[in-house]
This record gives sequence, C-alpha cells and structure tokens, in this order.
Amino acid sequence: MDIEVALVSAFTVNGKGGNLAGVVFNADNLSDAEKLKIAQAVGYSETAFVASDNEADFAVSFFTTTAEVDFCGHATLATFSTMYQKGMLTAGSYVQRTKAGMLSVAIESNGKVVMEQQLPEKIASFSSQQIAHVIGLESNILESTHLPIEAISTGLADVIIAVPRGYLDTLVPDDERIADFCKQHNLVGFHVFELCELQSKHTASCRNFAPLFGISEESATGSSCGALACYLSEHLTELGSEYVFEQGRAMNCISVITASVESDNSIIRSVKVGGFANSIGTVLIAV
Repeated sequence: MDIEVALVSAFTVNGKGGNLAGVVFNADNLSDAEKLKIAQAVGYSETAFVASDNEADFAVSFFTTTAEVDFCGHATLATFSTMYQKGMLTAGSYVQRTKAGMLSVAIESNGKVVMEQQLPEKIASFSSQQIAHVIGLESNILESTHLPIEAISTGLADVIIAVPRGYLDTLVPDDERIADFCKQHNLVGFHVFELCELQSKHTASCRNFAPLFGISEESATGSSCGALACYLSEHLTELGSEYVFEQGRAMNCISVITASVESDNSIIRSVKVGGFANSIGTVLIAV
C-alpha cells in the first residue's frame, strides 16, 4: 500500500525558509507502527497524521523519526495550511484532537494559521550551573541575563534559556549532553533565545535543540515559541503580549513565528501561535 505524504514548509517568510513537515490525510486505518515507518521514510523532524473524530473536526497525531509526540506546532500549521490551500477547508475556526488536548485552530483569509496551545505548565527550574556545561557556556554568561532558566510546556516540555545578545549563533550543541539531560528530567529539548534590539521587528531570535527525539536542531518550533511567549509575559512584561520570533538563522533557514498571550490578573488564559506555510510537493511511501 502506498501512502501519499504532502511535504510542507511551515513558518515561512515570504514563501522561503520555514521548517519541513510531512502531512498524511485519511490516516484512520494506519497503525502507530505504520505511522512511525512513514515518518522515518519522510525523514523530517515531524510528520502529522490526520484522521476523523466524533467530537473534533479532526484527530491529529504527530510522529518524529523515533517516536510519537503529544503535539507539534509546525506540523499543525502545515496540516491546516495545506487543507486550506487544497480547498478542503475555508477560512474559519476548527478544533483538532491531539494528545495535548482539544485545541482550536483558526485559518485567516490570507492563509495565516493561528493555533491554540495548552495553557502553560511550569515543570521545573534549573540553575545556570546545571545548564552551562550542557550548552557550552560559562555559568556567569547565563547569569548576566538576570533571567531564570525554566522548563515550560504548552504541549511539549522545553527548557527556556536566555543568553546575552551575540551568543546565540556561537552555540555548538552537544547532542549527547542535551539528550541525556532531557532524558533525565523528562523533557523534549532546549529552546535558547536572545532578545532583539528594541527597534527590531522581532522580539527574540531562537534556536531549538531536541536530540533526544532525533532532532539536533530545528528551524521553527511552534510549541516552544508558545512556551517562550508565556515565559516573556511573566518575566519581561514590558514587551507586551504580542511577540514575533525569528528561528533557524544558524541553519540558514530563517523562519518567523508569531505568538500571543492573553492574561487576566497575571493568570494566562490563552496562548496562540501563528504563521504561514508553503507546499513543496508530495511523495509516496510504501507501508
């Protein structure tokens, strides 16, 4: 049996850059083993599988090349953008069932997809000494930001790490150390960021490392940027509640992710992440 996989680049900038994802429609009868086999054959960081659902508009599952994950922002964007571009959906609001919960997805008339994320869960805090050797920086460099190091999940648990401006692109990730740390603390990866100049159109530049799941570095991660938005809304309130993140610069594959946080008396009520995607073709995978 041949399965058609749509190949999509998500969080693109003027049709360029972004993060590649596979999308499989009509996946109701595929087993988890078959989904994993397809994801491995596609070889992207994540592939989404779309099935019918009795309550939600769709049930969507996400597989890396090594395992299923609860949620994936860029693959969600790829999925709904593709359905819109193919005429399967019109602009409007939809609900997807994921292992991270029932989450709404809005498609705007210009093709931008804005997805709801889980409300943030702060999982742990780490000292600069715990993190510094893992990412190859001195602890005093991390401390100079005066910002905490926290593991936050809006669907996937990432460590949010601030570095001073100018240090982000110098990082040389040690996959083994990061994977070991994430395995020990039951985390997905590291989301490292540096704040941009005030006059910049971007709030922060980011890099994401998730080698435990076979991803050395990823050029756009919607769930991680949702967690970062929640982090900034707590620790840097002067930045407001609307954010624009740049990611993938170190990979020569720049992506842009928008994020917004709605709060009531400092309690976060809504987290949304958005962007654009472009179809790059299809491939047939035998299962």
